[in-house]
Amino acid sequence: MVTILNNEQYDFYPDAGKSYSVGWKVIWIYFVELLVISIVYMLLSGPVSFAQWKVDSFEWYLLPMVMFGIAYGVFVAGPIGYGAKWVFLKAVRGERIEIRDIFAVFQKNYWNAVVANIVVGVIVGMGMIMLIVPGIIFACRLAFVPYLVVDREMDVMDALRVSWDMTRGYGWQIFLMGLLAFFIVIAGLICLFVGVFISAMWISTAFAAMYHSVALKNGIPEIR
Repeated sequence: MVTILNNEQYDFYPDAGKSYSVGWKVIWIYFVELLVISIVYMLLSGPVSFAQWKVDSFEWYLLPMVMFGIAYGVFVAGPIGYGAKWVFLKAVRGERIEIRDIFAVFQKNYWNAVVANIVVGVIVGMGMIMLIVPGIIFACRLAFVPYLVVDREMDVMDALRVSWDMTRGYGWQIFLMGLLAFFIVIAGLICLFVGVFISAMWISTAFAAMYHSVALKNGIPEIR
């Protein structure tokens, strides 16, 4: 299957290596836009850190900040993360992207994005408790949920089922992408500030490319 990006043709196959190859090309085509999107997302995700503070002894005065961090993560940062994934998908498809696209989820399928983010987190978390391997499997098979919720505006259960169907046969490729992402992040950290953003952009475009390639090759399964 072929798609067009800035008058160049790239072959999309559901393959980890080629997805990263396409992702690398995409970030340089949309470098400024995706960099700004990444910075905005990082800044808007900041309040979530309140919920991750670790102190030697619990202090009651920290409770409001912790609760705010949790609520902000669930109702604001999580949906914005879904919106950011949609922006990277638009870049892969060669569409025009704007900063406001990251907030599109608040106008399209917001509550399904909120619930889907929670449900996927719980499923993967429970899987990790069950000897880790089930959690990895769940994470790979549900990797397409954000794109389906925002781009296709599916409800939670439909997105879960369709992602599970779409990733059948591609689980190992998605796992390999996650494994490669770890080393890309390490390389980005070594390159300090700019490298962190480039690595994050590369990983995001690669996963969007994988979703796009599977959708082109096999189509989006019908909702049962």
